[in-house]
Amino acid sequence: MEAAMRSEEEMMHLILQVAKDDERVRAVYLNGSRTNPNAPKDRFQDYDVVYVVTDTKPYYEKHDWINHFGTVLYMQMPEYMDLLLEKEYTPQDTFGWLAIFTDGNRLDIHISSFDYADKDIRSDRLCRILLDKDGRYGDVPAESDADHYVKKPTADKYSCECNEFYWCLNNIGKGLARGELTYAMDMLYDVVRPCLSVMLGWKIGAENDWSVSVGKSDKYMNRYLTPEIWNRYLATVPSCEYEAIKQATETMIDLFEETAKAVAEYLGTTYNQTEADAAKEYFRWVLAQQK
Repeated sequence: MEAAMRSEEEMMHLILQVAKDDERVRAVYLNGSRTNPNAPKDRFQDYDVVYVVTDTKPYYEKHDWINHFGTVLYMQMPEYMDLLLEKEYTPQDTFGWLAIFTDGNRLDIHISSFDYADKDIRSDRLCRILLDKDGRYGDVPAESDADHYVKKPTADKYSCECNEFYWCLNNIGKGLARGELTYAMDMLYDVVRPCLSVMLGWKIGAENDWSVSVGKSDKYMNRYLTPEIWNRYLATVPSCEYEAIKQATETMIDLFEETAKAVAEYLGTTYNQTEADAAKEYFRWVLAQQK
């Protein structure tokens, strides 16, 4: 690794200069956390950059084009991986390099066709036009994370989320009872805990007029929860041990029920106490059978 990391000013100058020097590049825009007004700023933020080009082929046929931006430490090319793995491969639309450079900067760079970029820009309000050689994107609004705000659920969506949480509890219980700890962990992390995440997000949304984002993987959720609730939520991340998983699940049950009742009030709908009690009873009954 190099001792000095290039500054944001240096990186933005380079990104623009590459575009200015290449006639095939007609526009370049930035998106992601660097354009999100509510995202914390630090040196580890990626530069999510899209070059809009007249033809993507000269770029995706020459993978070392990324070297314009510095010495690559290591990288990933998602679309090229799709080709290798025989998945759908459409480099004529977009092709990317996700690269970490030897100075520590990370650039997620894509080259895109006009059609692909037009749709991307219209669907993502976090796009900031850096260069527009042809005046194609003059009406793009200022960046906003409004597309990522917590969305108010319908009563049916709320009911289904509760049912998913309570129904799938039985799988954690059976995994624990059978000593299948990795299975129990998968059920907790991949199925049940995400329902708690959604419910907490809805509570936060309701308390903030549905005008906030909790961020990818709940990374901003602690901004809106009390320290007590946040710590309880963190306690639902156990080690892969029987007692730890059991305790985390009990914590999750209590926090989910408390949160779901509050959300039901905000939505003017009904919390299914009968379903909740039955699921809790069965979960605890399953664990009691191994004694």
